[in-house]
Amino acid sequence: MLWLLAILLIIILIVLVRCIVIVPQSNAYVTEWLGVYKDTWGAGLHIRTPFVERISRKVSLKEEAADFPPQPVITRDNVTMMIDTVVFFQVFDAKMYAYGVNRPIQAIENLSATTLRDIIGSMTLDETLTSRDAINTKITASLDEATDRWGIKV
Repeated sequence: MLWLLAILLIIILIVLVRCIVIVPQSNAYVTEWLGVYKDTWGAGLHIRTPFVERISRKVSLKEEAADFPPQPVITRDNVTMMIDTVVFFQVFDAKMYAYGVNRPIQAIENLSATTLRDIIGSMTLDETLTSRDAINTKITASLDEATDRWGIKV
């Protein structure tokens, strides 16, 4: 009987210790209550309800860089060029990041490639080589508009 009580006490203690969650700085945890979004936890100490509440997504709020492979782009004067793309982004809303799009990094890659082809396709080769800042401004504005729904700032 004493052994059974000791084992039960140890199990209860393990469950209680597992309910204490510490969220590190520059991170956010998206929690769900029985599979439905409940809350977004910021940095600090949090208590999780056992068995019904779970952490569905751990999101870094730091600025990240995504280097994408070179894309073939055709200019207005039918010159094909390979353009390498690096996108700097930061998550500003963990809930929208977790539930807004299925694969956010792949979505940013596809969106940036499409936007780049559109912008470069309307310029000549000389214009593309001399107006790098204008291209960056157009791409950033276009990406920001689309990624705001996903909780991402480009």
